[in-house]
Amino acid sequence: MQKVYRPLCEGVIQNLIEIFNHQKTANFVVDKSLKNNKKWGSKDRKFVANATYEIVRNWRYIKFCASIDERKIKQPAQYWQMLGTWLVMADYELPQWEEFATIDKAAVVDLKGQDVEFKVKYSVTDWLNEYGAAQTGESWQSEMKAMSREADVFLRVNTSKISVEDCAFRLGEEGVEVEMVEGAEQALRLTERKRIDTTSVFKKGMIEVQDAGSQLIASLLRPRSGEKIIDACAGAGGKALNLADWMRNKGEIVAMDVDGKKLTELAARAKRNRFDIIKTELVKKEVLSKYGSWADKLLLDVPCSGSGTFKRNVDAKWKLKAEFMDNITELQASLLQDYTKMLKSGGLLVYATCSIFKSENQGQVQNFLANNSNFKLVKDLQVLPSEQGWDGFYMALIKKK
Repeated sequence: MQKVYRPLCEGVIQNLIEIFNHQKTANFVVDKSLKNNKKWGSKDRKFVANATYEIVRNWRYIKFCASIDERKIKQPAQYWQMLGTWLVMADYELPQWEEFATIDKAAVVDLKGQDVEFKVKYSVTDWLNEYGAAQTGESWQSEMKAMSREADVFLRVNTSKISVEDCAFRLGEEGVEVEMVEGAEQALRLTERKRIDTTSVFKKGMIEVQDAGSQLIASLLRPRSGEKIIDACAGAGGKALNLADWMRNKGEIVAMDVDGKKLTELAARAKRNRFDIIKTELVKKEVLSKYGSWADKLLLDVPCSGSGTFKRNVDAKWKLKAEFMDNITELQASLLQDYTKMLKSGGLLVYATCSIFKSENQGQVQNFLANNSNFKLVKDLQVLPSEQGWDGFYMALIKKK
């Protein structure tokens, strides 16, 4: 059995408190924790990150095995009980610490061996389990099983700068082993987690971290050199950078978002990638009229539930509520109706989400087409975690007549 050390366990406890008591995202909390503890070795860092993610990912199941009845866990003693229970479940040696004194190891092992309801075993809230099954039908359980595993790390190669094969070779020379990804022509998958921001290909703007499924969205838009393209919900710019690569850095890309900090990050990433065709615009009412009928193509990767990314954003499923779904689907419909006014007649748009829910995907597209006869569906694609092992995405290619 592996031993654990108190300072590392204290780090995990603090992470859990930040995530659940203070509603911080797990990725943000873990990144901050690792940055603030530079003296931790690589094994220490791996333990803290893995323990935090696995406990959050399997929260309901661990509560069951810990025999904790409280609906909400808020007190440090309860978090220690959750950590101790996970240590037993993961075959770590349980230290003889006061915080773990009440944990019955035999009872934990016994409960872990029992058959339990799907929503408990795969740690889904009652509401989400019901909603997800209604939205996805028979595939719901397969999707949640697929998203109960650790997410792979995928890279997108800027093929305007280097071939995928040459990039894989150069990464291997620097100790980063990767493999090709069937079905995603620009993608490489890390065979083990390694830092890539220190590699020469990253520093030279030849690669970006981006899920393989996400990479399909830009390619569906068929970007070409010299075109005018708007990325209307650009965020930190992963897809805008992908568009620029497809366009061989020739043409115009306007990357829009309501978050100025994300646009600042986007600009920095574009500089590192050596793409100078990307212009950023903070979304304001006058911006939409400024670009009326301007774009040859439009990418509309709308805010969504993130239900296709539960594997990567482990705390998201605990924070998703019915009220949010009502509000987000209303926002998506509004964005689709308003932002398409920036597209020229004869232009193409891709509507995309990182969701597996039909209400955000096929339902939105069908409603939009029913109310806008000057648009027609060319094709759409649903990427499912259970099929490819990637995050879940939906994308629809639509033409303006």
